[in-house]
Amino acid sequence: MRSQIKKTNFHAGFGEHRRMVSMRRTVTTTVFCLATLVILAGCGRVRYPQYYALNLPAPPDPPASENAHATLAIREFSAPMYLRQGAIAYKASPEQIGFYTYDRWAIDPRDAVTDAVIDRLRASGAFAFVKPYDGRPGAGYVLSGRLEKLDEVDYEGSVKVEIALSAQMTSIATGATVWSNAVSEVGAVNKRDVPGVVSAMDSAMERAVKELLSPMPVDLATSPAAKNNLAIQ
Repeated sequence: MRSQIKKTNFHAGFGEHRRMVSMRRTVTTTVFCLATLVILAGCGRVRYPQYYALNLPAPPDPPASENAHATLAIREFSAPMYLRQGAIAYKASPEQIGFYTYDRWAIDPRDAVTDAVIDRLRASGAFAFVKPYDGRPGAGYVLSGRLEKLDEVDYEGSVKVEIALSAQMTSIATGATVWSNAVSEVGAVNKRDVPGVVSAMDSAMERAVKELLSPMPVDLATSPAAKNNLAIQ
């Protein structure tokens, strides 16, 4: 009988011990989870991407020149692969290219440059019409360009931006290159954050586009050959 009572007390005590251990584990797990949540709430703040676009003011459209006969189609500007990935790029050295994790282009920079070139050439009045290239006949000349650089430069003791553009114009009738140019612009960054960098890029890009197209051969657009090119189409 005593043996049975001892056995009963042993099982009861063992069961109580297991319940106590289980409760301790539950409390420990709960405390650990709460501590983890507190840490995550304080340090794991969600950050969303910021999007930027080049702001290049369009020049006013003048009346078309009566002497303008040439017609021009503009291909979309090309660019190196690193400028086509969406993230804003920076250079910590001439050989090293980095990307901002949360700062991206809302509009492909190639589209922004192409649109700026179209707007400026339309505003020049040097051509009977200027349109985006779509592969259809009708234009006497085609302009192809490349956005070589659109970089934040973080070496040489200062932060600046560098823009480089190149372009060439080809006669569709003959296949000959009738004009080409390449330019580079550097701009200072007054405010050292991403909005300040993009603002500096706006100014440098506006200067670069203007400089790229400034030596455009106006006589090309008004020469009798332009009429012949148009007639061939």
